[in-house]
Amino acid sequence: MEFGICFKGFVSPDRARSLVIQAEAAGFDYCWFYDSHILWRECYPAIAMCMEHTTKMRFAPCVTNPNARDWSLAASLFASLAKQSGGRFDIGLGRGDSSVRVMGKKPASLARVAEFTQKVKAMVRGEEVMYGDCPEPVKFPWSDGYELPVHIGAYGPKALKTAGEVGDGVILQIGDPYIVEWLGNQARTAGEETGRNMDDYKVIVAAPAYFGDKDSCIEATKWFPAMVGNHVADIVEKYGTDSGMVPKSLTDYIEKRKGYDYSKHGQSDNPYLDFITPEIVDSFCVLGQPEDHIKKLQHLQEAGMTHFNIYLDNGDEENIIAQYGEHVIPRFQK
Repeated sequence: MEFGICFKGFVSPDRARSLVIQAEAAGFDYCWFYDSHILWRECYPAIAMCMEHTTKMRFAPCVTNPNARDWSLAASLFASLAKQSGGRFDIGLGRGDSSVRVMGKKPASLARVAEFTQKVKAMVRGEEVMYGDCPEPVKFPWSDGYELPVHIGAYGPKALKTAGEVGDGVILQIGDPYIVEWLGNQARTAGEETGRNMDDYKVIVAAPAYFGDKDSCIEATKWFPAMVGNHVADIVEKYGTDSGMVPKSLTDYIEKRKGYDYSKHGQSDNPYLDFITPEIVDSFCVLGQPEDHIKKLQHLQEAGMTHFNIYLDNGDEENIIAQYGEHVIPRFQK
């Protein structure tokens, strides 16, 4: 199983360098960065910087979207980072949440997500590509044929279908084993139904991890179910609570949700946390002592998870990395 860490763009450059060096030494495989250019600093300069201080770790945005950049610019950026790192670059991709909604814009359609996936991968490979209203095809003469892995964030049935049909993996922002299995199976099934070989398909669980007693762990990570609830609310609004297309355990917990403040996206001081219960936080995150983490991750692995990406947004980052390197990661190495 793979392990990753994920940063927001307010981590100082010196600290980001220090943490990725520590994480690579501890056995982590990936470093992800939020891609939300207004709320936080642009992530790609930080990714390029961190690549220069590592040799094995892979890097990716978690997640970018089709509407923030011209597609040829995005493809050139991704291909350049892949070349610069010796092939250590993926992307996570979504419709566009905090990155575009904070500007009052609408997220991309799933058809646009699928087209972006296919056409950006083709441009990175060096193929000639037509897209949008560009009157001439785009082709990078310097491309070396890199196959860009694209992992698509999803909750709803149509997004999961898209992730399975065109993605190399699915990103699930939730740490509940039942829900991970429920969602991951939909993406895998969608890919299999198109005839794709899904043997290497990744099911990436992105969630906070924290060590200590349960009360302190819950206090440190209660922001996360609010962020998840923001996505689930969109799905419930579209499909309703009784459609059977969304697990009841997901729809029930947002029943008392009143709103969401994007200026506090993914932060513990978001004012809309009243609907979050300790049980929900415990279910959605990975909390407690090292053996608690190992047990929860084993359940998630049994549910289909292939990669655990820790949102390092709660403080105590050095300790979390150290605990995983010493106690957790070795238990999942073959």
